[in-house]
Amino acid sequence: MTAEIMPIKNEIHAQMQDMGKRARVAYDRLSEAMNAQKDMALVQAALALREHASGIIHANEKDRAEAKEKGLDAAMIDRLALDEARIEAMAAGLETIATLPDPVNKVLDTWVRPNGLVLQRVSVPLGVIGIIYESRPNVTADAAGLCIKSGNATILRCGSESLHSSIAIAECLHHGLKSAGLPADAVQLVGVRDRAAVGEMLTMVGLIDVIVPRGGKSLTKRVHEESRVPTILHLEGNCTTYIHKKADADMAVSVLLNAKMRRVGICSATESLLIDEAIAPSLLPKLVDALAKAGCEMRGDEKARKIDARIAPASEEDWSSEYLAPIISVKIVSAIDDAIAHINRYGSHHTDAIVTGDKAAARLFLRKVDSAIVMHNSSTQFADGGEFGFGAEIGISTGRLHARGPVGAEQLTTYKYVIHGNGQVRE
Repeated sequence: MTAEIMPIKNEIHAQMQDMGKRARVAYDRLSEAMNAQKDMALVQAALALREHASGIIHANEKDRAEAKEKGLDAAMIDRLALDEARIEAMAAGLETIATLPDPVNKVLDTWVRPNGLVLQRVSVPLGVIGIIYESRPNVTADAAGLCIKSGNATILRCGSESLHSSIAIAECLHHGLKSAGLPADAVQLVGVRDRAAVGEMLTMVGLIDVIVPRGGKSLTKRVHEESRVPTILHLEGNCTTYIHKKADADMAVSVLLNAKMRRVGICSATESLLIDEAIAPSLLPKLVDALAKAGCEMRGDEKARKIDARIAPASEEDWSSEYLAPIISVKIVSAIDDAIAHINRYGSHHTDAIVTGDKAAARLFLRKVDSAIVMHNSSTQFADGGEFGFGAEIGISTGRLHARGPVGAEQLTTYKYVIHGNGQVRE
């Protein structure tokens, strides 16, 4: 269907129930679709995004104007903004998803029992996925594309600030589905700003199989506490870059600057800098120079402030803060074990990186840091499904069950057991 702004409050329950029922019908068809048909839907949706780029940008301008009137900060508006380059990135992401192997109906394992039974573990879609997200309208295309590829129907609830943009994007996805002979109801967008719709989704047991929240701490907390539907949680991104004593100085400056300042409003942006005390006196001023020139505020511990007075005092809260802004916390550590302990205590188990030329130190860090993604000599901003080759992502799962790290098409499947016999009966 074409997404429209739905009546508020008294009809939300009925509307959401109706969306859920239509999603289940659409899932029955989409889950049986051939890979070529799903890929055609993705390619046609990508073409529609390009053809309607001007209309999407016009819708996005409405969203940004409303956001400014509400007083949203610059980082939030950056997350919301669409231009031709970002629309092209959405289209290219859908095309990349189309080139990936079909994650459904894959035989994951086969074995034979002594009685001759042949057992297979086979991948299948999760079902109907409810995705609740904020700010970034590109999630509409990314999430829907991954669900189409993995044979899942989806109900999307975008942030109220991106509603106009998301409606325009959803219409392109519906065009792609219809062009491929698939039901448009496989991708449905909740067209109401009222948060009661979120509450409805969290109770739609039997209609929605999994809820994926992608947003700030308050959204994730609400979903975690209220959902009666199983969830794949995307928690906040308090990411850390640790500069080890054997780090190359030029590499450390380059990697940290990109990790913090390339885009400050994304969950993979570095929020905390740890630096080994052995190299801090010589290297920290160079790092501060680069960050200050880029417009970044620094808040550090007493040792860091003694080395460079441009660093403001840090509070205990700073070590666990996801700023989503040009602010970074700075702490000097005495050894790699202290860095690992700090990350495991204060981090959000999202993405953390070490910069070092010492392979043994890198191995220790990668093994002992308890995060979904751990990196060596690279920017944390590579923590992204597109950069992993997934085409896109629904989010970065920081939990331990079902999926961890970027949630792509393959992570949106489960499995069933298929057993072949020749008349066996159990004694």
